[in-house]
Amino acid sequence: MAKVRDMFPGGNTAEGFYSYYDYIIEKDANRKIVIKGGPGVGKSSLMKKIGAEMLDRGYDIELHHCSSDNESLDGLVIPKLRVAFLDGTAPHVVDPVNPGAVDEIINLGNYWNFENMEKDKNDIIRCNKEVGRLFKRAYKYLAAAKYSYETIEDKNKEALEFGLSNVVCDTLIKEIFCGQDPSVIQGEQRHMFGSAYTPNGWIEYTESFLQDAERVYFLKGDIGTGKTTIMRKVYKRAIELGYFVEVYHTPLKPHKIESIYIPKLKVSLTSSNSYRTNNFKVIDLESFLVEDIVSKYQKEIEADRKIFEFLISTAISNISTAKKMHDIMEKYYIPNMDFEQVDKLRERLIQRILKYEK
Repeated sequence: MAKVRDMFPGGNTAEGFYSYYDYIIEKDANRKIVIKGGPGVGKSSLMKKIGAEMLDRGYDIELHHCSSDNESLDGLVIPKLRVAFLDGTAPHVVDPVNPGAVDEIINLGNYWNFENMEKDKNDIIRCNKEVGRLFKRAYKYLAAAKYSYETIEDKNKEALEFGLSNVVCDTLIKEIFCGQDPSVIQGEQRHMFGSAYTPNGWIEYTESFLQDAERVYFLKGDIGTGKTTIMRKVYKRAIELGYFVEVYHTPLKPHKIESIYIPKLKVSLTSSNSYRTNNFKVIDLESFLVEDIVSKYQKEIEADRKIFEFLISTAISNISTAKKMHDIMEKYYIPNMDFEQVDKLRERLIQRILKYEK
């Protein structure tokens, strides 16, 4: 049976909108189709319908969800055909790398009724401006939340016995790779977000993209206990040994790691609570914390955590309000779209990409 894997290619972070779009599909793919057009023109619906048909035909697919609306898609990948469809509108602007040969642009705006839309020009501009303002406000709260996060991180780092953590990491690497020697050809890496701050709150897809993992190591530990450090060491070693590795990042600090997956070995390391009980092995990093230092900072950590949760909640509230404004803006576009033409386009696109099966 064909499978669906869900993930986020971009995220709302303390650094603003952060994109891992370059990793959605390899640069020498058979086809990368970038879809342009304003809100409500059917970009996500087009990708969903193509994905559903390819799934019915027995192809595995990847659904790349939008962090600003997790019910919409920013991308669709059919791995077997080495084909991807991408939303190329702001903030995730995608420029062709190999125009014509691999990359092409489709503009759904070609099916607009421009005369009718011009009547709503001022309302569209007003809504668009408000959406931008709300996201800017949300990113400021996320940036503030990062500092609360880091105050907790610093206290736990002070309490962490790094020597013990390093020993456990070294043992883990030996267990996973069985003493393999480095490869003359380095492995490849792919970066995505495993979760995101969305209008519907914090959403994660860890169980989806790790569905084929047979050994999942769960890293148990609070902020600052070294989870990212261990996962980074393991995935860097995997690269040295020639393996392809998927790296899934956290939504607040986009360089921190939430999960890694080595498909060839079907091995994963994750800090997702989805695997707190359903795992191959638990690596308890909290056991490396010096209790006296933790106790000294306990009240401060509790206070910092409340501030952090408030800031994240406020950021999500602004993202949610921005989504509502975006929905209003879509109402100006939808009645002025020729969706019959979009449906015809979908059929042509499906026939085109099926040729890559041969």
